[in-house]
Order: sequence, then C-alpha cells, then structure tokens
Amino acid sequence: MAAINRSLSGVFAGPAPVTTALLVANLMMFGVEWMAVAAQGGGGGLSILWGMGGETSYRLGMSAPYGIYVQHQWFRLVTAMFLHGGLIHIGFNMMALMQLGPALEELYGSSRYFFLYIFTGAFGFLVSSFLGTNSLGASGGLLGLVGAMLAVTTKRGGAYMRGLRSRLISSVVILFVLGFMGMGIDNKAHMAGLASGFVLGKIFPDRHPMTVRERQIANALGWLAGIAVIASFALMILHYRDPLPGQA
Repeated sequence: MAAINRSLSGVFAGPAPVTTALLVANLMMFGVEWMAVAAQGGGGGLSILWGMGGETSYRLGMSAPYGIYVQHQWFRLVTAMFLHGGLIHIGFNMMALMQLGPALEELYGSSRYFFLYIFTGAFGFLVSSFLGTNSLGASGGLLGLVGAMLAVTTKRGGAYMRGLRSRLISSVVILFVLGFMGMGIDNKAHMAGLASGFVLGKIFPDRHPMTVRERQIANALGWLAGIAVIASFALMILHYRDPLPGQA
C-alpha cells in the first residue's frame, strides 16, 4: 500500500491531476461493472466491447427516469458519468478526456475545471432523463469541455482560435449526426452538456484564479463538485439493492 501510495502521489502531482484522477476513476468503475456483470454470468466474449448494460448498470447508478423521478435517486446524475457500455465506449471517451482535459485544467485551474466537468455532465443527464432517456457515460461532461473551449475561442481572436473553433464545430456536428442515425448516442445529454459548458466558459475568466476572492470561489466550486461525487457514490452503494423498475 505504501508503494502504491508513493506511485500515485507522483501521478496525481502532474500538470493535470484532476484529469488523471477522472481517468483512473472511470477505469476503476469499468472494472467494477465488468466484475458485477461477470458475477451474474455475463460479460464474456465480445459483449465486453459494447454490452455492459442492463441490471448491473442500473444498480451502479446509470441515469434513468424511473430511478431519478420515481425512486428519487438524484445521485444517478453524477454516478452515470463514471459508467460505460463497453470497452469501445470507455475507450473513445477516455481518449477524448485526455485530449481535452489537460489544456482546460491548465487554463482554469484544477478546481474550476473539476466543477465544469461534473456540473455539465450532471446537467446533461438531468435534461436527458427529463426527456425520457436511459443513459450513461462521460460524454456529457466531455461535451461540456468542448462547450467551454468553444466559448474561449469566441473571446480570443487570431487564426489559431478560428481554426480551433472550426474543428470543434465539425467534430460536434459529426457526433450529433451519428446520434440521429441511431448509433446509441445520447444527443440530449450531449446538447445540454455542450450548452452548459459554453455558458460556464463565457462566465469563467480564461486564466487561473488570481485574487484571493477568485481562489476562494474556485476552491468552493471544486469542493462542491468533490462532495457531490463522494455523496453520490455513497448513496449509490446504499441504494444498490433497491427494487428494479417493474419489481414490487
């Protein structure tokens, strides 16, 4: 344990500690998903690529209208961000996280960046579940990061920013087109995450907190996001054995 602690302290002391922590948390939860599915006799063969859903994902906190609005399990808005439908799903999302996350964490500072990611992801699932969609995955928060980057490009001039904005818009359009083609992509969560990220990107200064007041606010936002994540997973564990939809 001491050796693991020393090795992790070096990892999380890098230039993007929150991004690294999010990566590790998502991978750990995918491992939990797989073990839970395997314990029920599933998860074998090619199903691990894109077949990690069903009862296990529901019990581990996927976003679901029944769970949120009938069972009042609001923690699902957060826990669903750390669940994925298979190796392909988590692979694409974690690659996107490592491409987008470090730059924004360096720009905003770890605390504001963490709040941005958690808030936009949870808001995406709030809208998606309200509109009747069962969903899971990190992509709502990832689209929140894209929205924040788009906001930054609107506040800064130059050819680089125009080119970046064009590439981001093209990627978002392709993603939404795939969603409309029935590729299992939650366009509702993506749109809500993108919009909320853009708003926060307009509000946040494009730099680290400088004044004492700014640092206090940033730290408060970071703690708020952290407490929300810890409380959500604690509640998920407490409600793990709750009745499934359709059960008495």
